[in-house]
Amino acid sequence: SLVCLTWCYDKRLWPRMDLSRRKSLTPPMLSGVVRRQPRALDLSWTGVSKKQLMWLLNRLQGLQELVLSGCSWLSVSALGSAPLPALRLLDLRWIEDVKDSQLRELLLPPPDTKPGQTESRGRLQGVAELRLAGLELTDASLRLLLRHAPQLSALDLSHCAHVGDPSVHLLTAPTSPLRETLVHLNLAGCHRLTDHCLPLFRRCPRLRRLDLRSCRQLSPEACARLAAAGPPGPFRCPEEKLLLKDS
Repeated sequence: SLVCLTWCYDKRLWPRMDLSRRKSLTPPMLSGVVRRQPRALDLSWTGVSKKQLMWLLNRLQGLQELVLSGCSWLSVSALGSAPLPALRLLDLRWIEDVKDSQLRELLLPPPDTKPGQTESRGRLQGVAELRLAGLELTDASLRLLLRHAPQLSALDLSHCAHVGDPSVHLLTAPTSPLRETLVHLNLAGCHRLTDHCLPLFRRCPRLRRLDLRSCRQLSPEACARLAAAGPPGPFRCPEEKLLLKDS
């Protein structure tokens, strides 16, 4: 930056910015982010405040990836009133005190949306990858996802304690848009899943990665049978209960 300010702030040199695990974010840091206009921003496990996050999001209209894992819900709630036109990846893993009511705030259309407007499908309508690991979500949240985030190709529900066989029924039902779009699905550590849900994954023809590791009630034998059959075509298993298919 001492050599050439034009070069330093050229946004082509800053496609991604990582401020993770910083206890505090100073005004110069935030201004530096805005001047560089990154496409991906990692604020995970930081002390970012709601006011700071709102200030950033209002000035980063081209932001495509946002990582907020480990932040407080009070801060993350800024997403409920922020414009996110270009967002394609949102990481909300391991945020404390996030339940159905909080996710509902993020997914529902803004209260001032008029009927018939595109935004009526919700704020996250264009998001392709959503990471919700470790949150206390129920099937009520999954129903909202199906309605207001219909373009998801990657979904992380790992270590969500309430996800079980009925959740898989919802995701793979004939009326579910995600049945045709899901490519990556992470359900690792979902201890309510049983062998009965495994045949349902065959309804997802585009599925290429299915992570069922650490699901205690799933037998390795049943997972191996699913891998051999696949939805459609066989998977390979580099690890037990991890099913992968080459593109």
